[in-house]
Amino acid sequence: MEKNYKKHLLLLTIIAAAIKIIVACLVELGNDEVYYWTYALQPDYNHFDHPPMVGLLIRLTSLNLHWASGLSLRLGAIIGCGISTYFIFQTGKLIANEKTAWYTALVYNCSVYSGFIAGMFILPDSPQMPFWTGALYLMAQIIVLQKDKQLSYWLGLGLTIGLACLCKVHGLYLWVGFGLFILLQRIKWLLNWRLYLGVAVTLLCVIPIVYWNVQNDFITYKFHSERVEHTVAEWDNLLQEIIGELAYQNPVVYILIIVAVIYFIRNKTIFPKPINAWLLCMGLPMILFFWGIALFNASLPHWSGPGYIPLYFIAAAFLAAKSNTVYPLFIKIAGGIVLFVLIGGIALARFAPFNVGSKHLDDYGEYCPTLDISGWEDFGEAFNTLVKKDIATGTMKKDAPIVAANWFPAGHELFYVARVTGQPLLGIGKLTEIHKFAWLNETFKPLQLGDDAYCIVPSNAPLKVAETYSKYFTTIEPPTIINQIRGGKMVRYFKIYRLRQCRQLPPPVLQ
Repeated sequence: MEKNYKKHLLLLTIIAAAIKIIVACLVELGNDEVYYWTYALQPDYNHFDHPPMVGLLIRLTSLNLHWASGLSLRLGAIIGCGISTYFIFQTGKLIANEKTAWYTALVYNCSVYSGFIAGMFILPDSPQMPFWTGALYLMAQIIVLQKDKQLSYWLGLGLTIGLACLCKVHGLYLWVGFGLFILLQRIKWLLNWRLYLGVAVTLLCVIPIVYWNVQNDFITYKFHSERVEHTVAEWDNLLQEIIGELAYQNPVVYILIIVAVIYFIRNKTIFPKPINAWLLCMGLPMILFFWGIALFNASLPHWSGPGYIPLYFIAAAFLAAKSNTVYPLFIKIAGGIVLFVLIGGIALARFAPFNVGSKHLDDYGEYCPTLDISGWEDFGEAFNTLVKKDIATGTMKKDAPIVAANWFPAGHELFYVARVTGQPLLGIGKLTEIHKFAWLNETFKPLQLGDDAYCIVPSNAPLKVAETYSKYFTTIEPPTIINQIRGGKMVRYFKIYRLRQCRQLPPPVLQ
């Protein structure tokens, strides 16, 4: 009896979205997520860390900033994952059959990276995934349906890749991988003028990124180049990268991919030769490139995340050859791991009477991931009460700003604190430490001589306040302390400093 995979796909999309909406409402925004709120507050052609798309998506889902919450910011990622799942299914159906397409959609949603890191949390990867998977679908149509003579497909591919680049610049790899496939399998396409028009469309899309960097002395790439300057091999870094990728992909999915690729190498019967070559070209070189980066420099496992997506099809085809059930055992185990981690993470973030980070008083809670997604909303309310009391008693002026020396915790302070109190938040520090806040400073009233200010220091992000700000302020008063209580125990504390009488203005960060 023929299985109705399209019906299962619809149910998968709805159920996955419902679970993510619940999670989004139960856990606060993380460090990166609140930081990208700044992209929405001050749209630009590009930003210090990434292109503008994630900020534009946040503007859209937050109803032009009128609905600011964990759900509204993450809604674009959740919707984007549903769109990506559709493209994944259609691509799998095109290169194989509906059964393989369905299994690929399951793998995509069980992967921690594609299903949750990019599919629920709001990061530059979140808007990129629909464009990335959409580009793969267009490539599959050009290859399988022989659409290489139709200009619209090449223009659509160029536009889709261009939009992926406006999310994260490594979207350009889509052309690199496809170009490698063309060299290996479709060399005659190099004479197809439509291909070059597609590339030209992508280049037109990235003009805003180039323009911004020209205006800002290519500061983005100078910053990132400093992160990859080591030349001595560090095998521990590579091992950490691989272990991180295993966790980010979901250990079961990772093992499934390895088994499927080995099976493919031995049997070479999963897909027709051109499709095999295309999938490997779109995946393996990107993964190996970031392994090379990791060998010499600290890296992040999600950088290589998109490189695994083409390998999902190989994993799904392997499953399709070995299983005839709607939900194979591999998928059930992978899904169970995801649900266990989600439930456990929510429980720890909301109820655990301990932190899993540092227990030293000076940096209490540092390296505890649950503190990044909890406690800030309550602290914002407590701080708002303190500020109102300070204003009522004449202790501080109504427009006293909050100053921050690093993008973390400045992002949390901006979203959960300053947005509630209505205070300006000024980044005072090096550009490499405050990032986007250097530009955001221009939207607030600048610090004036004689001004007082607040400085918030969470215990898990320690800061030597006197060393940092004593040259700018006459007096730094002993801090007021607000504890974060969870499960009846203190898991973190916040120090609130009152900085008195600005006597020297900080030097401008942007020249």
